[in-house]
Amino acid sequence: MSEPLSKKEAIRKFKEQKPARGIYAVRCSATGHVWVGSSRNLGATRNGAWFSLRNGSHIEKSMQEEWNTYGEPEFQFEILQTLDPDLLPMAAADLLKEKSSHWAAQLSAKKLLPG
Repeated sequence: MSEPLSKKEAIRKFKEQKPARGIYAVRCSATGHVWVGSSRNLGATRNGAWFSLRNGSHIEKSMQEEWNTYGEPEFQFEILQTLDPDLLPMAAADLLKEKSSHWAAQLSAKKLLPG
């Protein structure tokens, strides 16, 4: 049986983790509207989007209006695609742009600004 990680070792391992990069969708089940975006940190993007929606300050006004009308329970955050964590930053930026356009077209969704 392996020994539990020390606090220092756990912190070091956490800091070494690369954030998930990829394409996501926000869906309003009440209306069926979908918004697609790309992010270099999907976890932070979801948290940031929900924070700004709860505070009435999301940059995407159509999403904010639906949030205000239908409420948080009607919204879902879905990861559509993740990128290889070892992809170089410039290649990742280009691929995120390409993939977000692809997914927006595929889902007939409004494209969000990169996060």
